Amino acid sequence: MFEIILASKSKVRKEMLDKNNISSKVVPSNVDEEIIKKGLLKENASPEIISKSLAELKANKVSLKNNDILVLGADSVIDLEGELISKPNNRSEALRILKKLNGKKHHLISSVCISKNGNMIWNFTDKASLKMKSMTEKDLMNYLSKISDEALYAYNVYQIEGEGKNLFSNIEGDKNTIMGLPIKKIKEYLSNYK
Repeated sequence: MFEIILASKSKVRKEMLDKNNISSKVVPSNVDEEIIKKGLLKENASPEIISKSLAELKANKVSLKNNDILVLGADSVIDLEGELISKPNNRSEALRILKKLNGKKHHLISSVCISKNGNMIWNFTDKASLKMKSMTEKDLMNYLSKISDEALYAYNVYQIEGEGKNLFSNIEGDKNTIMGLPIKKIKEYLSNYK
């Protein structure tokens, strides 16, 4: 198979591509996600539109500088009853986010986009539902103490394939979507790409 470019610094996404025998090199897009999210929220964009728009923007930006190569952009957002939850910048923010999610159901939306020569040629968005257990603040602090800084800031506040799975009483949806890359759909698209 041919090589693609992953427009993301996410080690997890790179590992997922590697595990699925999709050859890729990493070229981060360095898009300022927060500014774009704020603009889209002002326009009352849905979480799905925000996730798709960010994935597309990342892929297109990197694709413009890499002619005739497929570029994969990806983005994931948490939707808690209509509120968009962003990744934490520090541990106290992470605790605040966990308290917000505590005992509630939320949706994790992951979008992927493949661009070529600066234009999107394919995209896919998937959604998973997660119901967090009701936990004490001590439980949440204990959970955070087990998570490395790198994992905490990379995954939003939970790492579903690690300690994070213990936070939930119910998970509906594709684990790969929750990890940030609906890999089955990507493989399907790439296997049919000519």
